[in-house]
Amino acid sequence: MAEIPAKIMRPAMSILKIGTHNGTFHCDEVLACSMLKILPQYKNADIIRTRDSSTLDACDIVVDVGGTFDAARHRYDHHQRGFDHCMNSLNPEYAWTTKLSSAGLVYFHFGHQVLSNLLCSNPGDEITKVIFEKIYEGFIEEVDGIDNGISACEDPLYHISTNLSSRVSHLNPAWNEKGADFDDKFHKAMALVKDEFIDRVLFYKNSWWPARVLVVNAINKRYDVDPSGEILCFSSGGMPWKDHLLTLESSLELKTNIKFVLYPDENAKWRVQCVPEKRGSFENRLSLLKEWRGLRDDQLSKISGIDGCVFVHISGFIGGNTTYEGALQMAKRTLIG
Repeated sequence: MAEIPAKIMRPAMSILKIGTHNGTFHCDEVLACSMLKILPQYKNADIIRTRDSSTLDACDIVVDVGGTFDAARHRYDHHQRGFDHCMNSLNPEYAWTTKLSSAGLVYFHFGHQVLSNLLCSNPGDEITKVIFEKIYEGFIEEVDGIDNGISACEDPLYHISTNLSSRVSHLNPAWNEKGADFDDKFHKAMALVKDEFIDRVLFYKNSWWPARVLVVNAINKRYDVDPSGEILCFSSGGMPWKDHLLTLESSLELKTNIKFVLYPDENAKWRVQCVPEKRGSFENRLSLLKEWRGLRDDQLSKISGIDGCVFVHISGFIGGNTTYEGALQMAKRTLIG
């Protein structure tokens, strides 16, 4: 966990100042300022947007401007020559090697404290540590990469213009919008980013984290489902299980990878879903049988020899049956091949 920078001691009535650059704004400094304003010590801080060095020198913390990265002095810029820090270079326990923007720098140094405020936890609690990594991986790193001009892939098949960084950019005044108030639009961007950031954090707290317990229970009971140990059964559907399963498989050092999960759908029928090769992958460890794919109902039941079949997706990643026993048979039959 990153060391939390010491709080600046000021007279009780003094207003702290967060400095950043003026003019066109970007998602990274907007997000950096938004995260800082979640902290009690910066909740009422003024945002000072300027490039004047003497004004920035008087600020208590400066992000994305000033040409200096010095956590001891609360200076978090990433534009200067020679800056090439990533999460891994600042803490080798982290695997991420995407160059940090001001958002990533602030998150590294203040993220555990920010999250503990939103989660009502302590910075060192397990939930804080785990969600810290999920928020970087699924939220902050994208902002870092985009701001530093790092493509997610070498040759994108289509243009993405609706991500958070794009939406923040769209809030800047148009080139021919005379007399526009950049500061007002900057604060609108802060509100947008803050809401989305908090929404993700609360999703991980209220939905993603509770699912972890259910996945652990299912792993522990997997041999009750099938002697192979390659099929899990969840008592409820719709929960986010993939991240947990792939992470827990590694940490628990399972001898056999899970191939299928079973769960009830919203119509009280059952689904059998394939486990992906890795997080975010569309490749399955084992897809449902090729001869079943794209078939439905009686035709599928006849071909498979399993009563109650509802469907198998054309790609073979998921299928359905009217009963638990039927869904289990679909998974077991695929394991046999």
